[in-house]
Amino acid sequence: MTARRTLRPAGIVAEAVALPGRVLLGITGPPGAGKSTVAEDVRRQAEAAGRTAVVVPMDGFHLAQQVLDARGLAEVKGAPHTFDAHGFVAVLRRIREQRDETVWAPAFDRDLEQPVAGAIGVDPDTDIVVVEGNYLLLQQDPWVTVREILDRTWYVEVPDDVRRARLVQRHRRFGDDLERATRRALGNDERNARLVAATRHLADLVLD
Repeated sequence: MTARRTLRPAGIVAEAVALPGRVLLGITGPPGAGKSTVAEDVRRQAEAAGRTAVVVPMDGFHLAQQVLDARGLAEVKGAPHTFDAHGFVAVLRRIREQRDETVWAPAFDRDLEQPVAGAIGVDPDTDIVVVEGNYLLLQQDPWVTVREILDRTWYVEVPDDVRRARLVQRHRRFGDDLERATRRALGNDERNARLVAATRHLADLVLD
C-alpha cells in the first residue's frame, strides 16, 4: 500500500540517501505539481549529506520540435508518444548498470523548448540519481520498465486548481497569451494529468 506523507524533505531525503550504493529515486506527478522543484531540493540535500547527486529529467527525451511539427504532434506535446521512451529506458538502464564511465543524458531547454543532447553527466562516483518526469509509473510499454529500474518512486501531489494555475503561468512565461495558455492547461496538459493520476497508487510515497 502506498504511504502518504506531507512533504518534509529533510527527513524523507535522509531515508533515501541512507540506502547503500547508487540510488535511483523517481519523482513523478502530473504537470505543474512541482516535480522539478522537489527533485532539485532532493539533489541539494543529498549533497549536503555528503552524497554526490544529479537530476536526470524525463523532459530531455522530448522529441525535437521539428519532428513534432512534421508528424502533426505539436498540439499534444507532452503526451507519452511525444517522447523517446525507449531511449529514456535505455539511458536509465545504463545509469543503473554502468559504473565504470560517465553516462550522458539530455536536458530540456525551456527557453528553446527543445531537448539538448549530452547535457547531463552521471559520473561513476554519482551516488544519488534523481529521475524526474510525468510517466515514471505509466503502465504502457516501454514506460512500464521504468519502475523496475528505480529504487524508489515518490508522487508529488498538489490541489488541481493550484496545478492548473501554475501551468497557465508557465505557458504565459514562455510566450503564450492568456487564451492559448489556458487552452493548453485545460486541454492537453489536463489529459496528461489524468493519465499520470491513474498511476498514483503505484508510488512508494505520496508527497502532499
